[in-house]
Amino acid sequence: MTEKQNSEVRFLMGNEAIARGAIEAGCSVAAAYPGTPSSEVLESLVRWKKVLNHPIYLEWSVNEKIAFEVAYGSSLAGARSMAAMKMVGLNVASDPFLSAAYLGVRGGLVVVVADDPGPHSSQTEQDSRFFGWFAKVPVLDPGTPAEALTMMIQAFELSERYQVPVLLRPCLRVCHARQNVALNVPGAIGDVGPFKRNWTRWAAIPRYRLVLHGELNEKLATIVRDEPGSVPSLILGNASASIALITSGSVSSHVRDIVASDPEYGDIAVYKVDMPFPANTEALQDIVDSHAKTLVIEETYPVLELQIRNRTKVTGRMSGDVPPQGELTPEAVEDILVKTLDKPAPTRLSPAIKPRRPSLCPGCPHRPAFYMIKEVFDKSVYAGDIGCYTLGINMGVVDTCLCMGASIGMAGGLFRAPLEENSFRVVSTIGDSTFFHAGVPALINAVHTRASFVLVIMDNAVTAMTGGQPPPATATLADGSPAVPISLERLVHGCGVDFVEVVDPYDHAQLRETLQKARNYTFEEARGVSVVIARRPCVMSSLAEPSSLRFEVGEECDLCMSCIKDLECPAFKFVKEPEKRMTIDVDLCAGCGFCVNTCPSHAVKVKGA
Repeated sequence: MTEKQNSEVRFLMGNEAIARGAIEAGCSVAAAYPGTPSSEVLESLVRWKKVLNHPIYLEWSVNEKIAFEVAYGSSLAGARSMAAMKMVGLNVASDPFLSAAYLGVRGGLVVVVADDPGPHSSQTEQDSRFFGWFAKVPVLDPGTPAEALTMMIQAFELSERYQVPVLLRPCLRVCHARQNVALNVPGAIGDVGPFKRNWTRWAAIPRYRLVLHGELNEKLATIVRDEPGSVPSLILGNASASIALITSGSVSSHVRDIVASDPEYGDIAVYKVDMPFPANTEALQDIVDSHAKTLVIEETYPVLELQIRNRTKVTGRMSGDVPPQGELTPEAVEDILVKTLDKPAPTRLSPAIKPRRPSLCPGCPHRPAFYMIKEVFDKSVYAGDIGCYTLGINMGVVDTCLCMGASIGMAGGLFRAPLEENSFRVVSTIGDSTFFHAGVPALINAVHTRASFVLVIMDNAVTAMTGGQPPPATATLADGSPAVPISLERLVHGCGVDFVEVVDPYDHAQLRETLQKARNYTFEEARGVSVVIARRPCVMSSLAEPSSLRFEVGEECDLCMSCIKDLECPAFKFVKEPEKRMTIDVDLCAGCGFCVNTCPSHAVKVKGA
């Protein structure tokens, strides 16, 4: 428990509030894998640790499965523990997650899973509340940063009380929203005592798993009966209203604001569910039965709606009255309410903003690597992966992108396509952090099965897309303490690969030569998988050495647009007036100089030379 005296108020991001809740709850071990919108949870824990001189152990794990297993192990040892990840990361952690629900926990174990309705930066917009239902794990669904802090503490208490993992599911609009949040004095470090050997539980064979499943079902029934969070609470309006609106999570804030802002919504009673699973189905049905009509607004799947037994008076996603996909923005919520009340559609002004597609940063070392891959392997299929380098699609060098690590596994399958000999070549690209995360088993499989493709590992020394977190090749842990760096080259060799070469992607001639050697090894000599590690620090990281060189476009330029279309460098600007010409934005240019070697008309020169 936290101490209420000496409380202060801070303007916190939701992820900062979640981290603070873990500290206040006495959490002593936290493991995570970065992924938007969850990344700031562990980063915030690092800051709270330093500010409060807190003894919590923190790590960026190699992947989400390992993060969960680290947290679960410390829970069995008696500590309050947590794992943090985005919702697709829970797919990776699903094996131990489902098993842990049966086995139970000792110290409180909370899994923070951040959802991304939209999606804005994810492969899917899956609903982690459904995953909790599937795993039979209780789910808490905060609607604001302040609720996220409070629910984090409640989650640890709930986990220890029933000896089950608990899933805290903040959505993007909670993770990245800011709000004044009341802080309390952190409680003592949680400790339920040392690990006690009991193989019938902690190493249970199938016979005992059946028993444990029965115990889990009993725990869930008790939670529904005894925990107030499973019962919807009336947060707006009165129980005599003709329309009930049941909501949960981040969208509940939009619902509250919109209904409260217009007197025409006065005949709506808004009920909020803090624990969407296991929900109190009797209480849900009572609400439906006591109102003429019930509308369910939730993101992103009909989790609450499906737990209502008699839905004859219920509208929502299943009835088609709530969109079956996409984020429920305030505008979307207002449209749903207007339709429900048969009101005229609201008139809105759309801002006149020209959209700009995502692009690799100026000076990004991935850009020259992609450019040269296309030059050397011009008639190939390019298997891509998850990371900044997915933006290779803009340069025509990413054809597929499935999930973390899939570029290597899919390359092994694409290679088997029944096409004419030598007409189908596969080049796979993957980042260093993603390779550690999920690429290693796929590469072992490719070598073992005698697959034949070129793999380029884009090694920029950080997990760049999610904010620059340190991958296993670095010598520091999440909080800056020393770590043992893992050599990428040795790891690749350990997977059975014979051809492994490292090259600086800024070195135009050496990059071309190295990729040509890989092409000859794999495709001309048919000797199997070759791996090229294109190594240069992310231009946005502290490891990058800034360049003082600046460049300009000379009169030789014939406006072929190769710098924009092929190199796709954002620093190049095509000016139409007063006369058509190509320029370089000196504020954007990173001084990498790769354009000097790629300009077909040799028009790019060092400025002032």
